Amino acid sequence: MRLLFSTRLAEPESGYAWMRLAVATLVGTVACIGTWSVVVAIPVVEQEFGTARAGASFPYSCAMAGFAFGTLAMGRLADRWGVVAPVLLAAALLLIGYAGASQARDIWQFALLHVLVGLGGSAGFAPMMADVSHWFTRRRGLAVVVAATGSYLAGAIWPQLFQLAMAAWGWRNAHLAAGLVTAAVLVPLAFVFRVRPQASVFASAEAATQAARSDLGLSPRLLQTLLAAAGFCCCVAMSMPQVHIVAYCGDLGYGVARGAQMLAVMLGLGIVSRVASGALADRIGGVATLLIGSFMQAMALFLYLFFDGLASLFLISAIFGLFQGGIVPMYAVIVREFMPPREAGARIGVVITMTILGMSFGGWFSGWLFDQFGSYRVAFLNGLAWNFVNLALAAWLFAAGARRLRPA
Repeated sequence: MRLLFSTRLAEPESGYAWMRLAVATLVGTVACIGTWSVVVAIPVVEQEFGTARAGASFPYSCAMAGFAFGTLAMGRLADRWGVVAPVLLAAALLLIGYAGASQARDIWQFALLHVLVGLGGSAGFAPMMADVSHWFTRRRGLAVVVAATGSYLAGAIWPQLFQLAMAAWGWRNAHLAAGLVTAAVLVPLAFVFRVRPQASVFASAEAATQAARSDLGLSPRLLQTLLAAAGFCCCVAMSMPQVHIVAYCGDLGYGVARGAQMLAVMLGLGIVSRVASGALADRIGGVATLLIGSFMQAMALFLYLFFDGLASLFLISAIFGLFQGGIVPMYAVIVREFMPPREAGARIGVVITMTILGMSFGGWFSGWLFDQFGSYRVAFLNGLAWNFVNLALAAWLFAAGARRLRPA
């Protein structure tokens, strides 16, 4: 009876699969706090440690570097042992990282401890997308992007809460509280993922992806290289508004609280974009959806060059969120359409790592450009340039097999 029950649970698109998707999204929402708390803390850190804007942005780059390395490691760990172990490891790393950051005495200690925060947060993104991709067939695109919305739900929820916590308790106590809360939530959620997919699910998915790769006419290595390059470029562009909108609003005189609200609007509407892009990918394929998202992100970045009023920035940030939210999950969707399913965690991890490195580099480089030129205008132009490279790669990939690209 127990064996029959486990077999029924392991079927794709069962009730358990949908429950698992909901828990995966919640894990992402909690674990990905580190990529957003550090953004809100930039002005406080700049004042506390007496550093320039590039120096205050460095902890974000450290968090994203940890996130990037963790994505590779957690993806391989999930492929081998399932996702219980990565989630438990994330709870420990987040607790240690935040508790240590709350006691930091200089910018270097604060930044290096955010490497641990990033490592912990990585378990809530790529491993969750890879895991749910095995539990859905007809609605795989939708499931993957719903799992990916956890990071954007984190961005919509945590900046506001973290800003309030820092105002009420001070930034040190706010960081300690973040570590305690995330560990307390993640540990019990980890055990929901004990059930593994059936072997027959992997076998049928392997046959489908082999046929899709044959139609596409690209080797797995070349396709993964193209996706990695495109992911890096799009996220250098994406990082400018996401990382610096809070500081940008402070520089314009609107206050960091307004910037945090703007970031919440941006990422909240990014959730809508992600869900819509997943539904679209199930109809037209991941490559075509990626191309559309890249073009629309470029249009939103262009608007930032000409408008800096408070109402205008709220509107443009909302538009930016609606346009770019589905881009990063599309790389995971494309990997699952064309790559071996048993390697999903590792291969998605490689591509997502490049997007994270793009966010890390872009976040720091935008701050450096601000220090050099005294404004964010050149940083926005830099973002547009990287976005055009992403757009060119996506267009080339689409043109290489547009008539044959269909979800596996």
